[in-house]
Amino acid sequence: MTVKALQRALQQRIPNASLCKTSLPLCPSIQLWLLNPDYPQWALDPRDAAALMDEPPYWSFCWASGQVLARYLLDNPALVRDKTLVDFGAGSGVVAIAAKQAGAAVCWALDSDPLALAACAVNANLNQVSLCYASDLDQLPPADIVTLADVFYDADNLPLLAQLKPEFELQIIADSRRKASDFKNFAAHSSVRSHTVPDLDESSEFRQVTIYTQAWSTQR
Repeated sequence: MTVKALQRALQQRIPNASLCKTSLPLCPSIQLWLLNPDYPQWALDPRDAAALMDEPPYWSFCWASGQVLARYLLDNPALVRDKTLVDFGAGSGVVAIAAKQAGAAVCWALDSDPLALAACAVNANLNQVSLCYASDLDQLPPADIVTLADVFYDADNLPLLAQLKPEFELQIIADSRRKASDFKNFAAHSSVRSHTVPDLDESSEFRQVTIYTQAWSTQR
């Protein structure tokens, strides 16, 4: 899918919106095609607003946790160098792109939304990196690392931790909405202030992103 086709898909959800080539404040080495910062968020009629809330185009934003996790991988390339990494709930693809820039051998962008995978592809092309794409865990070959940025905004997603544990040697989470107690047996690392791009003017508490990791031996 081309950027123009992706923009047409976005406009079906947000009339008069456009995709802009955007540099990330925390990761200037990465550019993404994101929703224009002056998008008409207050001009949507009730039907459009309801449709947008029912199925948001998550891929058209770089969420705060994704940006912080991307920065973490760029600053700690030894974590991913020569590894196979899966970015779960990839959205815009920012974490997978950062992992590839940091030296990962293979990066999978995993997302159930086909438009998100299309966004990952155009963003990978923009940053001149090569990614692999999947819509389901069952489609993946064995991998070393899984990353999860802003996946646990819904507490119902927390059981994913147990599901993913046997599959990967290292799990890296970036989250701004859950308490540390939700990630038992994970080590908390850096806590960084950030915001979604374009800025959604979110509550201050959701702008503080913490990185959590857990490593184990797999039985694969």
